[in-house]
Amino acid sequence: MSQVNVHDAKTNFSRLLERAHAGEEIIIAKNGRPFARLCALAPAQPRKPGLLKGNVDESFFAPLPEEEMSLWDGRGGKP
Repeated sequence: MSQVNVHDAKTNFSRLLERAHAGEEIIIAKNGRPFARLCALAPAQPRKPGLLKGNVDESFFAPLPEEEMSLWDGRGGKP
C-alpha cells in the first residue's frame, strides 16, 4: 500500500488506476492525512435472466388505473 498526495494523484491518475487495477491499494492524502483509498473493483457478476420467474405476483404486470396513467403520460392530473 502506498500513499500519494492529491496533486500527485491528479497528475498521475492514469498510472495510479493501472496500479490499482493490478491489485495495489493506494491511499490518497490531503495535507498529509489519509483521505481516500483507490483500489480495484471486484469483477461484475454476470446477470441471470429469469431469476425471479414464478416469484412475481401477476398483478405487477396489470395496467395501471386510468387516474394513475394520467400522471405519467403528459395529460396532467394531480401529483
